[in-house]
Amino acid sequence: METPRVEILSRRHLLLEMVHVAFIITDIHSKILYANRDTERLFGYTRGEIEGQRIRALFLEEDLTYFLPNIIYLTAYKSGFEGEALLRQKDSTRIFVHLSTNSFKEEGEVFLTFSLQEIQRLKKLERERLEIERWASLGKMVEEIAHQIRNPIASIGGYAKRIQKVLSTSKGGKSYLNRILRETTRLETLIQRVEEYVLFPRPIFQRVRIQEVAETALRAFSKEARERKISLSLKTEALRGNGILFIDKGLVVKTLSHILENSMEAFSGSPARTKLRAVTLALLGDAESVGISISDRGEGIPKKNLQRIFEPFFSSRPDRVGLGLTIAKKMVEENMGSIQVESRLKRGTTVTITFRKDRRQQIRRESIIPDARE
Repeated sequence: METPRVEILSRRHLLLEMVHVAFIITDIHSKILYANRDTERLFGYTRGEIEGQRIRALFLEEDLTYFLPNIIYLTAYKSGFEGEALLRQKDSTRIFVHLSTNSFKEEGEVFLTFSLQEIQRLKKLERERLEIERWASLGKMVEEIAHQIRNPIASIGGYAKRIQKVLSTSKGGKSYLNRILRETTRLETLIQRVEEYVLFPRPIFQRVRIQEVAETALRAFSKEARERKISLSLKTEALRGNGILFIDKGLVVKTLSHILENSMEAFSGSPARTKLRAVTLALLGDAESVGISISDRGEGIPKKNLQRIFEPFFSSRPDRVGLGLTIAKKMVEENMGSIQVESRLKRGTTVTITFRKDRRQQIRRESIIPDARE
């Protein structure tokens, strides 16, 4: 039975060596029949050492009960598996990879294929691509910064000259001074936001509960909300499970802060006594994801502006910098999440942020093989 296998693999040998990812072929029982050069580089085995072993040699002990059998089942009988996996090298060092599997049949025999790419290498390539895009956007940002700074400085200079002609204790003098202070504050905020966007920290992922993140963000705004007669509330009814996920807690709290700030600003034109001055955080979650929605009943966003709200420096309010949602979107994406905005004029706005849950999904926790479940 070995001869046909050798012939099948030898016919593909040159082609397989040209594949610049770790590539392994096994029989239906997951015995390794072929491994290319990139497999040697990635795992530290020579071909002579790894060929003949079962694929389980590359998996962690805790993944041999469910994760690996599920992968083999999906590969042999379904459309294959694609996702992240923590594997082990020859020296027992753990390595995080993107794993893609498939199967093919030849001369009546089924073969399984495993393609593996190191996540760090993929992230490096992705960082290089994002870096190019980042520098391109920075060029546009610098132009906008010059424009944004020039206007406040012109105001500061103009009103300062007027103060020279008017006593600061007079009514006009106080008005000019107040305007100077407002423009100075705006300038300081602009610089702070630009630094926050450009000097973005690398995320430090940790296991946290989404409710804890939401409560931390709400506490930071509780005093301001009371002063502005805006009610803040947290709803957890739609959250299924414990709401645990891997994120950078600090960055996500900052994200919620930017959105909460926008939500409270949405009431700037409404009477302080109205019962509709409320901002609600609602936790969402199912088997695969966890989310937070932030809803207000403020003035809403015109439909024509919805496509531009994440653009740097875009704001419908002249006194606003227009970087809050830009930074929020960047923070969410750095945490491998997504952000969506729905809004209607005079009805309010809802911002929904969604993250993947704990990476140990069902395929790692329990068997998905029909006979095993029965």
